[in-house]
Amino acid sequence: MADIRVIRRRIRGVRSTSKITRAMEMIAASKMRRAQERGLAGRPYADKIQQVIANLAALTEAGREPHPLLQRRPINKIALVHITPDRGLCGGLVGNLNRTIASYILEQKAPVSVIAVGRKGLEFIRRCDTEVLAEFTHLGDRPSLVDTLPISRIVIEDYSRGAFDLVYLVYARFVSTMVQNPCVQQLLPVEPASIPAAQNVDYIYEPGPDAVLGNLLTRFVEMEVYHAILESIASEQSARMVAMKNATDNAGELIDDLTLLYNKARQEAITTERLDIAGGVEALT
Repeated sequence: MADIRVIRRRIRGVRSTSKITRAMEMIAASKMRRAQERGLAGRPYADKIQQVIANLAALTEAGREPHPLLQRRPINKIALVHITPDRGLCGGLVGNLNRTIASYILEQKAPVSVIAVGRKGLEFIRRCDTEVLAEFTHLGDRPSLVDTLPISRIVIEDYSRGAFDLVYLVYARFVSTMVQNPCVQQLLPVEPASIPAAQNVDYIYEPGPDAVLGNLLTRFVEMEVYHAILESIASEQSARMVAMKNATDNAGELIDDLTLLYNKARQEAITTERLDIAGGVEALT
């Protein structure tokens, strides 16, 4: 017979856990809405700046030296900006991101270094004995562009002086509340998007295409890093809300099963006591 006190203790424990996961689900849901709005709002800007850079790069290619951030070099060293959450409890998101970067590193012949953004990714990279160029943690749930500028500065300055020849962003791209896709996106050298002939307008730039392109490329890298972090935060909160909802539902099912087991054990105990009483009375008569 199951111990009634043990079952009652387990029910209390699971019920307490259910309250915690329910609270975490509600918190993640409120943060998720704001994070999704910020992540999706940056996409039109990223698309438009790509078109402007493509037009400027086309002008630069016509007889002028390309900007350092556009220069292609032989691949001797690669840098990855690995963006992960600082906290866990977000389902398989962290594991998928870490597996993605591990697979990419194993496929490369050139040495790979990592700029770790987020504690979970930093811990994984350290266990893999991969060089960590820099680490950034505790950016919070609502970072500003200023908070992410140090990351961009390291990338821009090191690439410009030839410390590495390729830079990729590894982050979770937000698709929907249920879907977050880990992706590896090239950041440097900047690959200008091709413009259809119908959209290729001959603009006049002041003070000139070279000056505008130099400033715009820097802003583009800064915005790409910032936007990747916003996408990662939206993915993190969505994954955490879904994970906590599943945990709450599982806790509810477990409580129902334990309650049924408790009632059976209690009924069995009552029946046993009645049989003992009836047997004692019969022995006395």
